[in-house]
Amino acid sequence: MNNKYVHRSKISEAKFRQLVKCFAMDFTATQTTELTRLKRNTVNRLYSAMRYRIAEYSRQTSPISGETETGESYFGPKRVRGKRDRGAGRETIVFGLFKRDGEVYTEIISDVKTATLQDLIRGLVDAESVIHTDGWRGYDGLVDLGFEKHFRHTDGEFSKGNGNHINGIESFWGYAKHRLVKFNGIPKELFELYLKETEFRFNHQGQNLYLALLKLFRDQPLF
Repeated sequence: MNNKYVHRSKISEAKFRQLVKCFAMDFTATQTTELTRLKRNTVNRLYSAMRYRIAEYSRQTSPISGETETGESYFGPKRVRGKRDRGAGRETIVFGLFKRDGEVYTEIISDVKTATLQDLIRGLVDAESVIHTDGWRGYDGLVDLGFEKHFRHTDGEFSKGNGNHINGIESFWGYAKHRLVKFNGIPKELFELYLKETEFRFNHQGQNLYLALLKLFRDQPLF
């Protein structure tokens, strides 16, 4: 069957667009199965393929330039009792970059040590950018790497109108945790796909997500 979004598929374009609309509305696979009357394994397979395509698209958007906020957040199981430092536990650590035009970029990282954070920033952010971080020591030394416009946000301090804040990346962390909690636990091997989907949704707030997804899948078919 001819389908410009999914070349190797027996699903019609009309049925695929219906499925994408359900995905755009953030319906679960169970809800979408009931609404579209497609088989559950078909919905699961196409939902997974869409998430893979979204993740690939996200990785094509770096490096980032301009005024940028950075930060990390923790997802999953709570920290191990008795361990107090950042990243001291079983949680998944996510590093985020928020460009002040409203877009965010995320990556899963193994730790929040200085070398890890510096390597990420050096690979993802243009040296001429203005960088805003919190006071974590892992961000020490950015000026020595050539990021001369590095401003630190004081923990617990909200924006006072001077532009020196990390409110943007903090707003994404809140958005992501609110959305992902509804899945009642995501397998670790799939977490990045759900995270990248959440990033894509955040970056397209105020836009027609359904049309944005159709364009992406038309330009880069799923199969």
